[in-house]
Amino acid sequence: MAEETDKERSKQLIVDQMKSQRLTKDLQVTQLYLAESGLCDVCDLGQFRDLQEVWANGNKLRRISFLSINYRISHLYLQDNELVDICGALSHLTNLQVLMLQSNQLTKLEPTIKEFKVMQALHTLNLSNNPLAQESEYRHYTIHYIPSLKLLDRSEILKSERETAAKLYQQDRQAVKDTIAFGRRCTDDSVREEERSPSPPPPMSGRNVEPSNRPVADNFASSPRESPEEAVAERALKRSVMQYSHFDWSKVPKAEEKRLNKDAVPSNKSQIVTVRFR
Repeated sequence: MAEETDKERSKQLIVDQMKSQRLTKDLQVTQLYLAESGLCDVCDLGQFRDLQEVWANGNKLRRISFLSINYRISHLYLQDNELVDICGALSHLTNLQVLMLQSNQLTKLEPTIKEFKVMQALHTLNLSNNPLAQESEYRHYTIHYIPSLKLLDRSEILKSERETAAKLYQQDRQAVKDTIAFGRRCTDDSVREEERSPSPPPPMSGRNVEPSNRPVADNFASSPRESPEEAVAERALKRSVMQYSHFDWSKVPKAEEKRLNKDAVPSNKSQIVTVRFR
């Protein structure tokens, strides 16, 4: 009987708001304020198809059954109520971006977080002052299973927290990532082999290096040369010849010159200049 009375009260609150805002059609309603009204239940809001924001905080709600087909809701404020369970009540609200559920009586962490897994737009969530928030891995668990979150319990989610959550709840995948270095996987055997035969240290700058007796440019197919100059000169001769051509506009008279000197004979010199180099 009390619930029926609360539903009627909530209906009257909505009617009063529509009158104050001079709204005559249900489709015009995008926001509803039902906070701090002592309601134990709320009438179904399915008739408001374009409803986007709902304030129902500060009441005595123990369950949520009034948002059956309000798929466009993006902001939902349900803090400071007496909610004990939300399973099956919010999962269809895939457009949710901000959800406030702090200061309730939610105790089941896994079923509660599962309710939010399909909400890819959810970036702000508050579950503080609930019994489930006292669990040791509450924050990492929530961060991992709701990857779209940016703000949890009024605290920004850090990159280090995401990495820790991945190590805790994606151990197999993290193990594979840890074996990847420079674009390829490193097995334990390869790591042990590197430990057994480490690469020699690079030569020190102050170290005396003995001069080599091998002829200069001995790595070429041709016979070695006695001096670096000869080797460089021979290699330069083997480079490909590069060539480009351009038009020499200096040989072409300008329009003004043509007008002033009509009897001028055009130059017979070539106007195409070709440059070759190695």
